[in-house]
Order: sequence, then C-alpha cells, then structure tokens
Amino acid sequence: MAKIKDKSTGFFAEFKKFISRGNVIDMAVGVIIGGAFTAIVNSLVNDILMPLIGMLLAGVDFKKLSVTIPWGNKPELLFGSFIQAVITFLLTAFCVFLLIKFINSLHKKKAAPPPAPAADVVLLTEIRDLLKSSTIVPNEEVKEEEKAE
Repeated sequence: MAKIKDKSTGFFAEFKKFISRGNVIDMAVGVIIGGAFTAIVNSLVNDILMPLIGMLLAGVDFKKLSVTIPWGNKPELLFGSFIQAVITFLLTAFCVFLLIKFINSLHKKKAAPPPAPAADVVLLTEIRDLLKSSTIVPNEEVKEEEKAE
C-alpha cells in the first residue's frame, strides 16, 4: 500500500510542478484569449460580413443555403454554414498572421555595424588606391629608358 501512495504522491507532485511552469500558464492564457477572440470573429462574420455578402448576392441568407438529398431519410447538407465557417477560419487565421507579424516586428534586432577591417587590410587598400591614382609607365618604356642610360 505504501508504494501505491508514494507513486500517487509523486505523480501529483510532478503534475503540480508541470502546471506551475511559466510556459504552461502562458499557454492557458493564450487558449482563453483565443476563445474570446474566436467569439469576436464569429460575431463579425455572422452578424456583419455575411449579411453584407448576402445583400450583395440579392438577399441570400447563407445560414439557409442547403441541399436535401432525395433518398433515405432525406438528409440536409448545410453548405451555407460551411461557407460561413470557412470565412470565419480565414479571417481568424489572417488576424493571427497580422498579430504575429506585428510581434515579430517589435523583436527585430538592428543589424550590428560591420567590424572595422584589420590594419593590414587598411594598409593594402591605401596602397591599391595610391597605385590606381598614380600614372604607371608601361614596361616597354621602362626598358627603353634603361637602355638609354
């Protein structure tokens, strides 16, 4: 009996430790806020967007769009409700995308300036620039000048 009690106490202690971690609490808050946000999006789609879309389509009520199958107990396929659910999903996904994009823009780090070049690179760059700016005598002229001396 003692082993069973120890295992259950250990199980509950482990569960308590799991629940009290920060990321689990953050996830729970996210789920609760997500549920509330879904209710807002559902209201936006059902109460504002779908009536406007229905009005543009000559007074179509999407909730009543259905097809009755003529055999058996004549089931009714409510494809209008499905269309509303798809619009709700797309609008919710778009809002989440915008939210994530906004959060990511807040976390962008500014690019660090590039490190200064090493001293030998600076020296070689100066030499290259001096050579480009000076007048270079072609090799043949130098050979002719050496012969003349």
